Amino acid sequence: MKIIDVFRSKVIVFIIQIFILSLVLISFNYTSPINFDVNVSPPQERIIQTIANYVLFRDFSGLIFIYSIWISISFIPIIVYNSFKRAYSMNLLTFFFPNFFVYTFLSKYSPNYYKSNFLFHIIPTIFIGLTIVGVSLGGSFILKKLRKTKIETQIEDLHIIMNKIKSKCPNCGTEFNSTPIYCYKCNLNIMMKNEDTIENEK
Repeated sequence: MKIIDVFRSKVIVFIIQIFILSLVLISFNYTSPINFDVNVSPPQERIIQTIANYVLFRDFSGLIFIYSIWISISFIPIIVYNSFKRAYSMNLLTFFFPNFFVYTFLSKYSPNYYKSNFLFHIIPTIFIGLTIVGVSLGGSFILKKLRKTKIETQIEDLHIIMNKIKSKCPNCGTEFNSTPIYCYKCNLNIMMKNEDTIENEK
């Protein structure tokens, strides 16, 4: 398997997105405290709290913060994949994963918090998910256009170069895609003929 194929695999992209998300949350010391209604072991509590930090928020500023990070990391699949379908499916997979476990854990270990805050969290979550899809589609479309423009420019440059190196036999009119020394049809020394022409022009 090629390195680029490994890099483009969903597992690697998922790890990169979650790693960047975690790094930003740790850098800003962001937490969204949860009130546990049942006894939970310290390791379980840490795991649930860590995953909750990816998707939950305390107030409007927390919502904007989480919203901004998710939008930012959604550009990674757009850049990696040259396909809007793969980009938005990857982004939805990454976004769905922590949300699924957070809401599952909350319903089990913090039912009171889950019931009282469900609408407060789920509506913005759906909105962020839809926004991520929109960003994935729009970003992929723009990037594809830019790449297409670049390829078209390169093709045009190649055509210009090809036209520059084309030549014609001054004797029989045979066209070449290069500048040969001899014409294969009439055996004229084209190089010498061109040199003579240049000398005469001087």
